[in-house]
Amino acid sequence: MDETIRNIAVYALPVLFAITLHEAAHAYVARYFGDNTAYAAGRMTLNPLVHIDLFGTIVIPLVLYLTTGFVFGYAKPVPIDFGRLRNPKRDMAWVALAGPGANFIMALGWLILGILLVALNVDEAFPHKVAQAGIIANLLMFAFNLLPIPPLDGGRVLTSVLPNRLAYKYARIEPYGFYIVLALLFFNLLSFWVMPVMQLGRILIQLFASPFSLLLT
Repeated sequence: MDETIRNIAVYALPVLFAITLHEAAHAYVARYFGDNTAYAAGRMTLNPLVHIDLFGTIVIPLVLYLTTGFVFGYAKPVPIDFGRLRNPKRDMAWVALAGPGANFIMALGWLILGILLVALNVDEAFPHKVAQAGIIANLLMFAFNLLPIPPLDGGRVLTSVLPNRLAYKYARIEPYGFYIVLALLFFNLLSFWVMPVMQLGRILIQLFASPFSLLLT
């Protein structure tokens, strides 16, 4: 039980930041491309309380962690009216990529923080664990949300780049997307996508952070 509490304490802040900035990024980019729906709904904010879904952000992840050791959850989706975007089909991809993009940048930020902690000879284990948790949580959200199944961000991107006829047909699976993801999770197939994409993300953030590492070590 003590270890569970410690792990929750380590991951709480990184996960809160990961969810909040992911959703806020969608809202900011949607407004940039012409849709004020999220802004009008008060979702273009860094206030985490606005984005938290009691069931999806707290209850499900806790229950899964305590029973299986695996964490899976979601925040309140940002309301976006794609029809209000200046170029709906093209701009949908940029709005979708904003969330995973924010997670990638946050993972890079947590990695740089970890490098700074080492450079400053910080001996306390807790901040190092929080930095590592920030990297893992954000790379996980980055990889999971890029899964090319609507309504996940990767599904939106794929719908955006497909020819119109194929895009229309592919978008029709969106009502079943959540159940498809649950099936992939149940049959332990999700890792075949998530793990390689996370590893690619880790390689890229290490590449981008290498100048800081060379400068500080």
